[in-house]
Amino acid sequence: MESPTSCCTVCERTFTPKFRYQVREVEGRFAYYCSQVCQEQALHADEKCSCSICHKDFVFEYAYQATATDTEARYFCSTECRQAADQGAAVFALPQEKKSPRRIAVFNHKGGTGKTTTAVNLAAALAEQGKRVLLVDADGQGNVGASLGIRGEKNLYHVLVLGMPVEEAAVPVRNNLDVLTSNELLAAAELYLAGRPNRDRVMRERLGDRADAYDVVVIDCAPALSLMNQNALVYADSVVVPVSCDYLSLVGVRQVLRTIKNVREMLKHDITLLGVVPTFFDVRNKICREAVDALQEHFGERCLPPIRINTKLREAPSVKQTIFEYAKESNGAIDYLALVEKIMSLPVEMPTHHVAADDRAMDQLSA
Repeated sequence: MESPTSCCTVCERTFTPKFRYQVREVEGRFAYYCSQVCQEQALHADEKCSCSICHKDFVFEYAYQATATDTEARYFCSTECRQAADQGAAVFALPQEKKSPRRIAVFNHKGGTGKTTTAVNLAAALAEQGKRVLLVDADGQGNVGASLGIRGEKNLYHVLVLGMPVEEAAVPVRNNLDVLTSNELLAAAELYLAGRPNRDRVMRERLGDRADAYDVVVIDCAPALSLMNQNALVYADSVVVPVSCDYLSLVGVRQVLRTIKNVREMLKHDITLLGVVPTFFDVRNKICREAVDALQEHFGERCLPPIRINTKLREAPSVKQTIFEYAKESNGAIDYLALVEKIMSLPVEMPTHHVAADDRAMDQLSA
């Protein structure tokens, strides 16, 4: 019986396949090569390849850099990678999936606790350490933009309501730091959220993997129990709570803990209380010392390093700078660097016993 003939995919010459390399399935269709020269030319068609061993992109140049089976082609950027494949190393594994960014909401129902100052300088400190950071202003007052001297043409409204990609709306403001601003349009965004079926998950849907280019996302929340804040908390994986060192702020922490508990139980989103940050701390003031002692007693290691009262922190926004640009040797800069070091050492995952500890703290702080 006469052997069937085929037409070479590269040179179109008719031939009779005799070797396995001469027939290859590509995306459900068969390709035929009359010789190794034609096979190499076909493999060379896509100039840029990804190494099957180290996954580095490279330009295909030599025959040893490719092999083919019936169903797939394999590429090697160097002789070392080719040898590793020949030796049967554990290769051709897919590259590790990129980790999602840490998502930290800076939140407190009470105003005047230093939320925006903490969000801005937390993000700036992370950027100083080489992290790629997105700072999201979820407060319609737009204080983040005012603090840094920016007003984006597009903002959080356009991302949430119009579905604009984050990279088109975010404003690069410093090295490693982008800001997604907000303004009075956020009130209209609240109305849009109210009419959505999954109204507390719109931010998570709109940002989602669109923010995966960043290492950390920091969200500055408004001092309110609002639908926008619900969205921020359902998107975030952890919460940092700035607490000014006075009695009323300590009582207000109870409401924050209740909100976090509701997000876990009612909205079915596991969110971690990363820690409480004592702000406006004055070691000379008795109520400040007592407030920090109370927070340390109730929250243990999750009572984060306090931010000392510091004139430079108040002055920095007036010149549109972070504390690290305005006064990098000040107590404010030192304290925020210590805060970041502590936060980044804490796991995102919440130990089970922390939930019960939060409930106990909620009861004790209201006593």
